Formats: sequence, C-alpha cells, structure tokens
Amino acid sequence: MDFNLLRNIISRYCTGEEIWVDSRTVYIGHKEPPPGAEAYIPQRYPDNRIVSSKYTFWNFIPKNLFEQFRRIANFYFLLIFLVQLIIDTPTSPVTSGLPLFFVITVTAIKQGYEDWLRHKADCSINECPVDVVQQGNVARTQSHKLRVGDIVMVREDETFPCDLIFLSSSRDDGTCYVTTTSLDGESSHKTYYAVPDTMAFKTEQEVDSLHATIECEQPQPDLYKFVGRINIYKDKEEPVSRTLGAENLLLRGATLKNTKHIYAVAVYTGMETKMALNYQSKSQKRSAVEKSMNAFLIVYLCILISKALINTVLKYAWQWLPDRDEPWYNHRTENERQRHVVIRAFTDFLAFMVLFNYIIPVSMYVTVEMQKFLGSYFITWDEEMFDEELGQGAQVNTSDLNEELGQVEYVFTDKTGTLTENNMEFIECCVDGNVYIPHAICNGQILSAASSIDMIDSSPGGYRREYEDLFFRALCLCHTVQVKEEETVDGIKRGIHQGKPTSFYISSSPDEVALVEGMKRLGYTYLRLKDNYMEILNKDDEIERFELLHVLNFDSVRRRMSVIVKSISGEYLLFCKGADSSIFPRVVSGKVEQVKAHVEQNAVEGLRTLCVAYRRLSESEYLEACHYLTEAKLALQDREHRLAQAYDVIERDLVLLGATAVEDRLQEKAADTIESLHKAGIKVWVLTGDKMETAAATCYASKLFRRSTQILELTKKRTKEQSLHDVLFELNRTVIRQRSMSGLSVDCLDFGLIIDGATLSAVLKPSQEVSGHGNYREIFLEICRNCSAVLCCRMAPLQKAQIVKLIKSSKEHPITLAIGDGANDVSMILEAHVGIGIMGKEGRQAARNSDYAIPKFKHLKKMLLVHGHYYYIRIAELVQYFFYKNVCFIFPQFLYQFFCGFSQQPLYDTAYLTLYNISFTSLPILLYSLVEQHVTIDALKRDPSLYRDIAKNSLLRWPVFLYWTCLGVFDAVIFFFGAYFLFDNTTFTSNGQMFGNWTFGTLIFTVLVFTVTLKLALDTRHWTWINHFVIWGSLLFYVIFSLLWGGIIWPFLNYQRMYYVFMQMLSSGPAWLSIILLITVSLLPDVIKKVLCRAICPTATERAQVQEKQLPGSMAELTPLSFCQPYKGRSTDSTLLHLGAAETLSLRSSSPLAQKLLTHLAEGGGSDLSSLSPYMLRLSGAGFAYYAPGPETPV
Repeated sequence: MDFNLLRNIISRYCTGEEIWVDSRTVYIGHKEPPPGAEAYIPQRYPDNRIVSSKYTFWNFIPKNLFEQFRRIANFYFLLIFLVQLIIDTPTSPVTSGLPLFFVITVTAIKQGYEDWLRHKADCSINECPVDVVQQGNVARTQSHKLRVGDIVMVREDETFPCDLIFLSSSRDDGTCYVTTTSLDGESSHKTYYAVPDTMAFKTEQEVDSLHATIECEQPQPDLYKFVGRINIYKDKEEPVSRTLGAENLLLRGATLKNTKHIYAVAVYTGMETKMALNYQSKSQKRSAVEKSMNAFLIVYLCILISKALINTVLKYAWQWLPDRDEPWYNHRTENERQRHVVIRAFTDFLAFMVLFNYIIPVSMYVTVEMQKFLGSYFITWDEEMFDEELGQGAQVNTSDLNEELGQVEYVFTDKTGTLTENNMEFIECCVDGNVYIPHAICNGQILSAASSIDMIDSSPGGYRREYEDLFFRALCLCHTVQVKEEETVDGIKRGIHQGKPTSFYISSSPDEVALVEGMKRLGYTYLRLKDNYMEILNKDDEIERFELLHVLNFDSVRRRMSVIVKSISGEYLLFCKGADSSIFPRVVSGKVEQVKAHVEQNAVEGLRTLCVAYRRLSESEYLEACHYLTEAKLALQDREHRLAQAYDVIERDLVLLGATAVEDRLQEKAADTIESLHKAGIKVWVLTGDKMETAAATCYASKLFRRSTQILELTKKRTKEQSLHDVLFELNRTVIRQRSMSGLSVDCLDFGLIIDGATLSAVLKPSQEVSGHGNYREIFLEICRNCSAVLCCRMAPLQKAQIVKLIKSSKEHPITLAIGDGANDVSMILEAHVGIGIMGKEGRQAARNSDYAIPKFKHLKKMLLVHGHYYYIRIAELVQYFFYKNVCFIFPQFLYQFFCGFSQQPLYDTAYLTLYNISFTSLPILLYSLVEQHVTIDALKRDPSLYRDIAKNSLLRWPVFLYWTCLGVFDAVIFFFGAYFLFDNTTFTSNGQMFGNWTFGTLIFTVLVFTVTLKLALDTRHWTWINHFVIWGSLLFYVIFSLLWGGIIWPFLNYQRMYYVFMQMLSSGPAWLSIILLITVSLLPDVIKKVLCRAICPTATERAQVQEKQLPGSMAELTPLSFCQPYKGRSTDSTLLHLGAAETLSLRSSSPLAQKLLTHLAEGGGSDLSSLSPYMLRLSGAGFAYYAPGPETPV
C-alpha cells in the first residue's frame, strides 16, 4: 500500500496540516514531475461549470416550499389549514387553503421564472467553445469540460473561460492587453505579463512540451491579489522557480485585446474562479417597514389568541347549565360525551383560532412583494435620472429597500468621483520651489509649453536644470499608463497630427493620465514601453530610453508608488511619487519647506497634490533591493506583508524633487443636492482618503460647510499638541454650551467637524475605559450629533465601514445611506442600510455591490426626496390599511359569537371568507401603493423639508398603528350593531319573511366591502383613470359576483346556503337605507378627525397640499434664481423666462406679474431681479430670457 498517498489524503481532509488549506499544486498539461522532484499527488478540483441558479428540476418543489414555509406567516397559515383538515372546524379548509395556495403559487412562479432565466444564462456560458492544447494540437471543446491544468489558447476579443496563468503571447515582448469591464467596469486596457521562462514558446508543440508545476494559494475573491510560483523542470537540472502575481493571472470574464492569441494554463475553474466568488450573494438587508410589519403581526397574533381564549372560556361558562350544554336540537354523540373536558376545550380553542385567523393578513406579504417589485421600475423608468454621457439610467439591484430611501438620516459620501467628476486636469507643478504652469499667459499671449518654462527661468543653472529634468523624467517614468498609438473616431483613424505621431494615454487612474499629459504639455512626452524599455521624448526632441527593472505598485496603505529604472549610461534610479504624508517622512534633502508650503496652498484651493522624489542607487544597493523583492515575491505565505517590508527598506533616503497639482472639478449640481439634503434634515458626512485641506476646500465648494460654519478639528496635528482626552472633552463642552445657548438665541451657530484616520483609530480603540475618562466613542458620537456636517479625511476603506457601523449601532439606530463610485467604497456601501453606487470612472465595483446605482451624485436628490418619499408613504398606507380592513372583517365575527352561544357559527359565507383578501379588496390598495402622490413631484423637489414629515418611521409608529386598529374596531362595531338593531324583530320582505343569519352576514359584509374601499378612495389624492377603474371596478365585481353566486344553482356544491340571499337583501328598501347609513356613519369619524387636524395643527405636507389647491392650475414650481446676470433680450418664439441651466420661469403676458416684469425690464432693471423675489413663481406665458450661470439663491 502507498502510505505516502494515504498520509497526504489524511492531511488533506484533516485539520492537522494547514498547507492543504492555504495552497494548491497545478500540474501543467497534467504531466507528472520528473522522478526525484516531488511526489505526484493528483488532486480533484471542480470542473468549469458555472452555476448561478438556485434550483434544479428535481429539487425545485421541495426546496422552494421549504424556503417559503420558513416565513412565519406562511407557516402559521399552514398550521391553521392542517387544523381545519384534522378537526371539525366551523369553516371549510378551502377558506385558509386557497389564499395560502395562491400566495405560495405566485411566489413559486416568480422565483421559478427567475431561476429559469439563470439556467439559460448558465447554459449559454457553459457551452461556449474553448480551444485546448492537447498532444501538440489545438482541440475545440466546451467551456464546462475544462479542468485545472489544461493549457488553453485564447484569441483576440475572446473572453477568458476561467482563471489562467499567462504562459506566452503572440507579441514579442510577452505581454497582452486585457479589458476587465465585466469584472470591475474599467474599460481601459490593462497590461499582463507572461512568465519570463515560457514567453518564448510560440507554437502549440512548444507549449505542450513545457514541464512545470504551479504552486499557488487557494481560491479567494480579491480580484487584485494573487500569490504563487511556477517551478520549471529542464532535463535533470534543478527546477527554476519564478514568482507569480496578479500581473500574471488572467481572470475569467476579462477580454483579450490588441493581441492575436495567448497560451495560458487553467488554475481556478468553475465556481472557484474569482468572478464566481465575487458574485456570491450579499447579506440580506431588512427595511424598517418590514421590522414594523413583523412587530404588528405579533400584536395581532396575540389579539387572535386572546379572542380564541375569551370565546373558549365564555363558551364553557355559558354551557354550565345542563339545558345549554346539550339542547334538544343538538344532541351530542356518545364519543363526544366520553371525551375529556380538557380535550374538548382545546379542540374548541383551535376551532376559534381557525374562525378568527383572518385577522392575520396572509395576502399582505405577497401584495407588499408585488408593490416593491413593480414600484422599483419607477426608478429605472425615470428619464430625469438618465445620463446622456454614460447612456445609462438608474439601476435597482434590490427592490427590498425601496421604502428605506424615505427614511435616511445620515448620508456617507465619498469625495473623488462622487462629489467631484474624477476628471483630472493638470494645473501646475512645483520643482525645487519654483512653479511651472503649462501654456502660461504672457502679455496676453498663450505661450507654448517649452516657452512657458523658459519664461519662468530663461537661463536655468546646471543644478536647477538637473532637478527640472529629473522631475519631468520621474513623472514620465513612474506610472502604469499605456500608450495607444491611434484612435478611431467616427471611422477616421487618429494617429498623425501635423505630420507627427500622436499618442493617447490609457490608465485605470485618471490622476496618472493627467500627470503624463501635463508633462507632455511641458515638453516631456512619454512614448511607449517596448521590450521592457520606457521611451520618452525630451524638450530637445531627443528620445531617451530607460530599462524598467522593477515596479513597486501603489497601495492604499503606503499611498505611494515607485519604479527602479536603468539609464543608457548604466545609472540606477529610484523614482517615487505619492501623498505628501507618505513622501515627506522619507525625504533626507531637497527644498522641503518651500514645497510643503506650496502643497498646502494648493490643497486649500481644492487641488489634488502629489509629491515626487528620487534616489540614486549604487549597483550593490540595487542588487540588495533585487534580493529583497525576489525573496518577498517568491513567498507563498504572508507575501503582502513581506513585500511591504521590502518596499519600506527600498523607499528611503529620498531626495525631494517637487510636487504636482491636479484639479478635480465638482460635479454638476452637487452643491444643490447637498443643500437640499440638509433642508430635508439629513446629515451628510464626507469620507475620503484625501488630505484635509483638499477635502475641506471641496466641502466649502459643495456647501457642506458654509462660511458661517464653525469648524471643529479632531486631527493628528491637534492631538499632538493636546491629549486626545482633552481635545474630545473641550470639543464636547463647546457644542454643549452652544446647544444650551441656542434655546435663548435666535441665531444658532452651525458646527462642522473634521477628523482624520489616525485620530479615528484612536477614538475607536476598544480599550478606552481609562482612568475614569469614560468611553471616547460616546463622546465622539455626542460631538457628531451636534454637528450639521462631518468631514473624515485620510480614511482607509475599512475605516469608512467602521464609521458607518459606529453610527448604525448608536442608541438612536438611525437609517444610514452610503454612496461612492470606487472599489474602496464597497465596504461602506455594504455596511450601510442602503448602499448606492455611482457609475463612475473608477470601475463599476461600487455599482455592482450596491442596492441602487445612479449615474451622477445629483440624482440622489430625486432618489431620496421624491422616490423615497413616495415609496414610504405608499407602503406605510398599504401595511396599516391591510391590518385595518382585516380588523373590520373579523371583529364582527367575534361579536357574533356572543349571539350564537359561542357555537363557532361563521357570520360570512365560505366564498366571502376566501375572496375578501384575494379579490374584493386587494387590487385597489395595490394600485394605490404604486401610483399615489399625496403631494406633487414639483412640491417635493421645491420643498425638501417635507421629507422631515416622514422621518423616523413616523407613519408606522405605535400611536398611528393604534389609531388604525381602533378605527377598524369602531367600524366593525358600527357594522354589526347597526345591522343588529335596525333588523331587530322586523319583517323586511314583501311576503313577511324575516332576514336569516346568512342575509344578516351578507348585509354586514356588503357594508364592510364598500366602507373599506371608500375609505381608500377618501385617502387617495392623485386620481387617474386607472384608480377609478380599479376602485369602482372592485365594488362592481363584488356585486356581480354576489348576484352570480347567489343567483345560480352550482352543480358542484352539495348545498347552497347563499341561493337567492343577496337578491333578496337588495329587494328590501330598508336594507338599502341601512347600507348607506352604516357606510356614512363608519366613514364620518375619520373624515372629522382629518378636518380637525388640518385646521388645528397641520403638518408641513398638509400645508403644501393646501398651497397647491390655492395656486392656479398652471403653476408648477418655485425655482432657484440667480441674481445680477445680464439681460439677453426679448425672445419672440419663447414663452419662458430662463433663470438657470435647467430652471425656467413662465408667465402669462396678461398677469400682473408679467406687467411688472415688463416694466421692470423696460426701466433697465434686467440686472437686478431681487425686487421681484415675492413673485418668483413658475407660471405660463411671457417672453423674456435670462441666462444665469452664477450662484443660485433659493427663494
């Protein structure tokens, strides 16, 4: 027996040796290693089949039923249905079984259809053709048949079928270009590198002759991390080991570009590929409305149990007398007499539970689900949220959180790419203390790039010129930019400009492209990377070549990147660029103070700054650096940590060259959006990795901070001067003192807090209970609660999520929203209650991991203030209405038991019990919850403070819930006792017959259906033809159904107790009078309550509704105005007054306002509209145009 094999199998499946957990060995081409090298242990890996579907043909029914009955309400109704089947209950099992069957079936069909679509998508992917190298030839097979170790050939524009290690390319330099749009949304071409020892293999036979193994880590979802090494066996020599990293790994879903073909070996297949691991489901988020629904259900379940218990007790109390226990008309059987009283009581209790179980609305869940699913389309259909530039509109990734958009209290936003455009433009650079500006203006003329440099210093000395050249070379060499030699625009190739070749730069970082283009404008052009040599064209039109030896990649911890290059003269140079906080501590010489002052000045102006430094390496220092890097890269364990240590050793003793300034403009209407959110009572926090000065300038520009805002600083700089404890308590005293004074003063001081990452780490340390100082978290939260805006700068991605979690878990438990556009924002997007991704230039990771995705930050205003507002009021009404109508429905049944000896006699017919929630009353509330608009869209956008009316789940609080429940009980009492006293001892039909119990129940049911439907009609403010059709159509359907149900002998029924009952009831005049009277009395209290509340203490929403009624029908909205703008003259074909890029004012030419405006303009008052401010309304008519690009002032 092979004991080695046995030992390895045991070690693989037991926890004793972790090597099997952390790494895997791949045999390229499934070839065994040569004898004496290492033991050949064949390992089993999954095939390349992608499975995104949830069910199979065989497990769909049991698995789907199991998942549905995990929901408490469904399981409860299943138990009720089983009780009806087992014991003798007053109602048919159909009354519970049919609604439950309807809900289960609808949900199963929806989920089954979605899964069928996933099956189709999986099949199309798994059956894609793939070229595999077998025995020196290329064979075509299907994607799902690929195995780990197969050598794959991929051609240009084909998608990689699995995760592959890049072996060789059709390009001579062993590189290939790849786009990863489907993975992270980045459309730029990324460069990947073949293993140096295999890049020479150009044919199938050569590749097939490769004898090698790959050792790599087990699959993990990080797209940008890979650790491995390849061992290449050549004859009987020792194997050659080469490091493998993310630059060698081609990911499934990426596409090959600008390369004819490549050869690669499969290392991760199927559900172990990084793409599959990234698309696994995220944690389920639950909205506050859903939590309220569950709490209300528990209350109603307690009411149901109480009703059943009370009726059971009263039944046996009433039957205590023998003549009542067994009356002459209802003798019990012998078995019933012998049954123990406890068993009989328990059976009766279950029977009452069945009788009253309709108080729990089973159909509410399916209605809510349909409302969320259908309602989510309003976001995707919104044309105002469509971006022409991107060609995309808003996306809904989950519809479960629609109403949560109306409950947001905190917005956490990224800065770069979210508040700003992430469209970088090189502004200036500072070299050795001197400023260089591309295309400088001198005497009114724009000088060329080279001239502008000479203008600044026409005769630079040798020392100065050397620093200048080093600085420009550093920025031309220290980057990961790719050069595209030509570009096709509208079918015309762009590659020659004025006889000279023109290069186009592509990079995943907009900053790098801006810097390289800035250098080009200053006379230094990066040409290309060829055969590992970087070529640049200097200002003297001379081509310089540098051999690229090592790239020390940028990461968010180091916040810098470096390259080691070798010049033609044999000199080794290390160029480094990065954030000032990471460069200055490593600098040993240079004009540090001058550059630092310039960096701070640029940061205050809102520019993004980077510092540039260099170091000359001797050959021995270079070899030492190579040793550190090679040793770290070959490590399979803790490679990232070892690389960080190696980088730390190499990037030291730097000479500061200068700094750059790049502008990232604020997004359109970002300031207006933030101002609207503030008015809506939403606190906005900016979380960014930028330096404090740059971020603060952006916050002022975006109106997060105002000039009157008092800034509180909680930064590393301040905690160096004072202890963290003292700073926190001082800030806390400041805000508490101001809060106490604000009650006495009209002018309330506005606070803004700035905190950096280092101080935040100290605040969030778990062991802060030090010497009675208290918990720093609570003090920090208290300060934040009293600040209108907070800026967190120098944040790592994990710290962003920690901030969101800190606010989420505070004692108020506010609803949080996180919005960002990059991979570094994903953690906070997943952490927040609602995550929104911006479809930006940093890829689509944020949009893919978010709950909602929008093209621009400005669309957040409508998303929250309009869509969120509507979603919340609609679903809140839906939930409360469902409980209300079920109380109205079942409480008369409870009262009826007091008049039938607690005999469990149903008040309503079986058909009415079954169809009440399914047909008669469900469609009107579903439509209401989709189209209701209690105020207009214009009013919501014009007055953001209306958002405060629905804050903190105000429409689903316990007092509101209690009001709806009491209203339902009141209406039920009116239905029952109104019918009871009106019909007491009275003959109603022409032949002298009295109404029986089924006529009595049908009368109550008729009043019930009309009352709850008309109650919804009274609550509806936004009427459309479809509202009329559904509401009046539902009532008509009930009448027609009742006529048919009671007017025809149905052959499938053994008995028909409802035959002619409904028509007999309608033939009675007093019945008609009773129906009208009871409906009126039932609806009257709610109408009176609303009238009194509107008159005595109206809400902001109710005041807005009144204003809309009072304004003329042509008025739509108040618009922001821009003052002091030049008058453009009269427009003969326009009836609009233009007051901004997207704002218009229209006036009737006959109106007093139009006449005043005409007079005002005729007198030359076009440059000052302030006198018209009381009239700034949007009407229709008039013909003047103002163009107002200036600052907007809301009226």
